[in-house]
Amino acid sequence: MKVLVIGNGGREHALAWKLRQSSRVSQVFIAPGNAGTAEEGENINIQANDIAGLIKFAQNNQIGLTVVGPEGPLVDGVVDAFQAAKLRVFGPSRAAAQLEGSKIFCKEMLRHADVPSADFHVFKNPETAQRFILDRYPSEDETVPVVVKADGLAAGKGVIVCNRRRDALDAIDRIARKREFGDAGKQFIIEDRLDGQEASILAFTDGRTIVMLPPAQDHKRAHDGDTGPNTGGMGAYCPAPVVDDRMMGWIEEHILVPTVHAMKRSRQPFKGVLYAGIMLTNQGPKVLEYNVRLGDPECQPLLMRLKTDIVDLIEATIDGRLEELGQLQWDPRHAVCVVMASEGYPGSYEKGRIIRGLNEAAAIPDVKVFHAGTDIVNGNVVNTGGRVLGVTALGNTLSAAKLQAYTAVKCIRWPGAWCRKDISDKALLPPKEDVRRDKPRR
Repeated sequence: MKVLVIGNGGREHALAWKLRQSSRVSQVFIAPGNAGTAEEGENINIQANDIAGLIKFAQNNQIGLTVVGPEGPLVDGVVDAFQAAKLRVFGPSRAAAQLEGSKIFCKEMLRHADVPSADFHVFKNPETAQRFILDRYPSEDETVPVVVKADGLAAGKGVIVCNRRRDALDAIDRIARKREFGDAGKQFIIEDRLDGQEASILAFTDGRTIVMLPPAQDHKRAHDGDTGPNTGGMGAYCPAPVVDDRMMGWIEEHILVPTVHAMKRSRQPFKGVLYAGIMLTNQGPKVLEYNVRLGDPECQPLLMRLKTDIVDLIEATIDGRLEELGQLQWDPRHAVCVVMASEGYPGSYEKGRIIRGLNEAAAIPDVKVFHAGTDIVNGNVVNTGGRVLGVTALGNTLSAAKLQAYTAVKCIRWPGAWCRKDISDKALLPPKEDVRRDKPRR
């Protein structure tokens, strides 16, 4: 069959690469794609938010399956539109995509489903929110452990973690007055900060059956040691030993199952990939947020290890027969993805800088360089985004996978290129007794 992938990031490159490996796929199209996806299939000059254009292309080219990568089109209802046009498409409906499209919807659903998460308060104007902070934390010097989150989509940047009162007041000002994140800040929430290690738990679900993927761990902060501003993700690795089999079972039973059931009861059934960002606190796992698609960069190491035909997995999800699929098959090796970024990211950055060394990196065994923010200009690959490449490697041990990934990173260069140097190091630290071995509590 012919397959269309919607999107232009590292996740979409990984999806196109994995779909091309399926014996059931004859041709892969990517809209709009990037310099890397052009090596896996044919890029189509249609933007991911041009739903009418995407439908027209699918109809005119006998596309048998469309896979939606990014959250924006899902929140805009691309799946509903494709289904109305009688086209086969993978992803949640507009209603179900609210789990990511609205922080308020997500938090209220979690509360209704009795899923463990942080306490929160909803605000519509900055004055009320700042008064809440001043009343709750009257001393300027005391610790203020809160997180301020824009309600809508903000490319992973609309979450501000605070330590002091001035941090919280400034976060409210940025989101609600200055509107740094646009309309995403029309409403916002202030929630208690959760402390611990984060883990990414992803699962395919057809609204009834849940198929868990191995745990991964993302690195959201820009700099080594989890310092600096939040980003869309500076790297990931899989599997993450901080979540063992017992804890995975608990997360499925107490977090994913009640979420899927609550969505079904509310007549907004969820079909697709459900991604739970989990904080492993001293009181047990708690949900930070939900995403409604494969994570980026978690997708890259996960798909490097997946051996089951991804088309079989996707179609079983669409058709509501995941229970018939059986166990997924995985490469037993570890995978590490290191994101190479443009100078200035997550702030402003220069575009159009020529990237060299990609062929040398690709020649390293067990390495795949996934493109995110790239394009081809006058025959050269150039950077067009903040997160530019996801250099991903397999290894028999986590240390071996890390070494292989960073060996490939050293081959690649462009003016201002940078990356974190500590991706996956968390897994090499001694496990904390209170996180790893205490019985999770609600």
